[in-house]
Amino acid sequence: MDSNATNAKSTVQLRLKKIAGQIKGIQRMVDEEKNCVDILIQIAAVRAALDKVGLLILENHSRDCLRLALEEGRQDETISELIEVLKKFIK
Repeated sequence: MDSNATNAKSTVQLRLKKIAGQIKGIQRMVDEEKNCVDILIQIAAVRAALDKVGLLILENHSRDCLRLALEEGRQDETISELIEVLKKFIK
């Protein structure tokens, strides 16, 4: 694994740990019957954080897959696969 892949993995893991903490915070807010608006704001923050993690993973996947596809001459197949992944990700 090269240093860029290691850095990307570390970044994703760190972000996921923070998201897990945010979700525990939301659970605590619900248990303590906090203001609904405040809970919804925290949910929006978790969604945004998850989107960022998804984009990081998608970016790394795209770079790796496209590079490999170019080397192996499988551009059309890989572009179709990437489009399908994007469709599922943005749903």
